[in-house]
Amino acid sequence: MPGSVQSIERAAAVLRLLAAAPNGLGVADLGNALGLAKPTVHGILKTLHQVGFVEQDHSGAHYRLSDAFGRLGETYLDPNELRSRAINWADSLASRSGEVVRVGRLVEGKVVVVHHVFRPDDSDQDLDVGTTLPPHACALGKAVLAFDASGATRPGRLDSYTTRTIVDPARLAEELMAVRAKGWAGEFEEHTVELAGIAAPIRGLGGLVVGAVGLTGRIERICDSRLRHRTDLITMVRATAEAIGRDLREER
Repeated sequence: MPGSVQSIERAAAVLRLLAAAPNGLGVADLGNALGLAKPTVHGILKTLHQVGFVEQDHSGAHYRLSDAFGRLGETYLDPNELRSRAINWADSLASRSGEVVRVGRLVEGKVVVVHHVFRPDDSDQDLDVGTTLPPHACALGKAVLAFDASGATRPGRLDSYTTRTIVDPARLAEELMAVRAKGWAGEFEEHTVELAGIAAPIRGLGGLVVGAVGLTGRIERICDSRLRHRTDLITMVRATAEAIGRDLREER
C-alpha cells in the first residue's frame, strides 16, 4: 500500500496548531513548533490561504483559521465570482455557436442560473439570471450532479416536464455515470419540447466541480441528422468549461 502524503500531513498539522490558537500564529511560530523551515511553512500557508482555509490578520504577520474552514459542507465559491470568471468565455461561446448560453450552479437541489447570454439574433428573449432549473431535466444540472460524490444536491423528487424527462432514479444514475465517462452532459426534449442542450462541468481548485456551462437551442441546430448532439458544439462547450475553470484556479 502507498504511504502517507507528507505535504498533506504537514498541512493538517498547521491547521491543528491554528485551531488551538484563536489569536493566530506567525510563520516562525509554526516552523518552530513543527521543526520546518520558514519557506516550507510559508508555502503551506500560501496554499491554505488560496483555498480559503486560513486568513491573515491586518498586519499580515499572523495566520488564523478562516470562517470558511468551519463551513466545509457549504460551497466555497461565491456565485458572483463564478459569473465574473465566466462572462467573457460564455459570451464567446454564444457568439460562435449562435445559441443561448447559461452558467449555473447547484443550490439546495436546484440549478440556479448565474449568467445568461442571449442567442445572438433579433428574437425576443427573457433574461434567466436568478431563475432555477430542475437538475435532472437539464444538461447544466446533470453536468454537476454527475460529480456530486456526497449526493447532497440530488433532487429528492424527479418531476416530469415532458415525455422524455428522466423520472426513474436508477435511470438517472446510469445517465450520470455516462456523463462522468464522457465529460459532458446532454439533454433532448427533457425539460422543453423541441429543445436540446449540451453542458460541461466547471472545475475549480483541486478539481472540485463548482458549476457548469452549457448551450440550449432547437433540436435541428444542436443535433445532427441522426439526432446526436453535434461534436463541434460539444468541443466548444467543453473548451469553454475548461477555460472558465482555468481562470478560477489561477486567480484564487
